Amino acid sequence: METPAMEAPAMEAPAEEALEKKEMQVAVWLKKIFGDHPIPQYEVNPRTTEILYQLSERNRVRDRDVHLVVEDLKQKASEYESEAKHLQDLLMESVNFSPANLSSTGSRYLNALIDSALALETKDTSLASFLPAVNDLTSDLFHTKCKNEEIKLELAKLEKNLTASLVLEKCLQEDLKKAELHLSTERAKADHRLQNMDFLKAKSEEFRLGIRAAEEKLSARGMDASLSHQSLVALSEKLTELKQQTIPLKKKLESYLDLMPNPSLARVKIEEAKRELDTLEAELTKKVDMMEL
Repeated sequence: METPAMEAPAMEAPAEEALEKKEMQVAVWLKKIFGDHPIPQYEVNPRTTEILYQLSERNRVRDRDVHLVVEDLKQKASEYESEAKHLQDLLMESVNFSPANLSSTGSRYLNALIDSALALETKDTSLASFLPAVNDLTSDLFHTKCKNEEIKLELAKLEKNLTASLVLEKCLQEDLKKAELHLSTERAKADHRLQNMDFLKAKSEEFRLGIRAAEEKLSARGMDASLSHQSLVALSEKLTELKQQTIPLKKKLESYLDLMPNPSLARVKIEEAKRELDTLEAELTKKVDMMEL
């Protein structure tokens, strides 16, 4: 029993033989095409061999068809010559007429008649053959003129569309230039803002470190925590809130301003206000003195 390793070379042998056969056929075809001229160098591989082989086959089929057409034309020419000779002999026998006996003017007319029949592709030179051919030619001329008019209209339409397209293209190019200029300006602004942002970030970090260092220094000197930046901010917010709360109280108090004051109660309130003022001044003086230390 044969093994797969032995079957592989046996299967490749027919393929190699077919390839060699194609190469030989391609070589013969190229020699026939170029004749005495040298054949151009090309890379011989299965792909190029297959392409050239297909071209040679198509060329062979085309040559065969051309040869058949040529033989058919030769046969028709021989038949026409025989028919012409027959008609010429018939004329000589019946009326003793020969084209050689015509005058130069008659020969010209006869040649013009023959050329017209050939141009119109009529079967003979009779009037019954010429009239339909002329009518067909006139109809073809009319259709050709109509087609030319349609082509002119289509061409005018295309020219109009082309002009509109060129104008649109020009507008788009101008818009593109404006957009590129605007983009360049915005990019420069963005770069400038980015530089400013980096600068502000650096300054913010510098200020934050400075504030922290100052707070640590003040804390080391025994500063009250209520005087720190965060505390002052909180007190400012609380003060703003208290001011908002006192607005309705002030409005309510305005209704009592026109009333007669109680002297004894007024003196008590004045004394309380003085004591509260003295307390606040003492506390403020103490905190200021601590900050100076």
